[in-house]
Amino acid sequence: MAYTEVSLEEASEVIEKAGYRELVSIEKLDGGWANSNYKLVLKNNTKLVLKIWNEQNKDQVNYLLKITSYLANSGFPTPAPIVFDNGDFLIIRDNLPWTILPFIEGNWLKSDYESLFTLARIQAEMHLITPPTYLKNDFSMGLSLFEKLFEIADNNNEWNDFLLLLKSSKSLYQSIENLPRGIIHGDLFPDNVICKNNSISILDFEEVCNDVLVFDLMMTFVGFGWENGEPIGERWNAILDGYQSVRKLSKEEISALPDLHKLATLSIAAWRYWQFKINIPGTEHENRYLEMTSRLDKVLPF
Repeated sequence: MAYTEVSLEEASEVIEKAGYRELVSIEKLDGGWANSNYKLVLKNNTKLVLKIWNEQNKDQVNYLLKITSYLANSGFPTPAPIVFDNGDFLIIRDNLPWTILPFIEGNWLKSDYESLFTLARIQAEMHLITPPTYLKNDFSMGLSLFEKLFEIADNNNEWNDFLLLLKSSKSLYQSIENLPRGIIHGDLFPDNVICKNNSISILDFEEVCNDVLVFDLMMTFVGFGWENGEPIGERWNAILDGYQSVRKLSKEEISALPDLHKLATLSIAAWRYWQFKINIPGTEHENRYLEMTSRLDKVLPF
């Protein structure tokens, strides 16, 4: 991905279209492989995030921001996108969508019991929000991505053990298709959760969709429940306790946890394989997908 360079003058022009003036500083933000992010500070100390979406088109970004706005208006702790003077959540510059969000102060969420309990409680509350009718069913790191990788492998005649593992896992989806569904974040990893003074904010709903709820819970364990390549039982207990303080898992959901964990782990591996082996090859992250596959033979705490 080519990072979009933005000057102070360009950023000023953009935020003025949303009623903000007197920008005094602009700073690149770390993280993000599908967009370019900048922290903006105004003279009155208002802080904003300017995001240029390098890999999504206007319709895709509008959809994501519409969902984010819906959740924020439902009381979910996520920053609502800022509306421009054209009435939209974005403007187009250089053929790319540009958006503005409030900057959320704080640190990445830690993995202690209280933090993970609170995160999972908030996640369960999101799962009880009625999905909007326009919410899509396709999880972007799931079957559709698997099929994309299979097609590339067929075209290049380059199948390997990882892709064969992905292909063999497709049958697991049949065993979970009748589990309860609703709004899922799909990527609750530490760099998508900010905490300040025991208050949590959830960021980056780029994988949001209508899908299996407990799959989303497993993705949270994949993101927060491991250290040095090993699952941490205490972290799973915190996640489960927090979640079930709001929404109890059914027997069917509990029975499906191992399969759902495998699918969640393979989804992250597939995204990393696509991003760093195919889309942006040659970086130090090229074999990061193997971090995920190495987890598949570990004894899990459920």
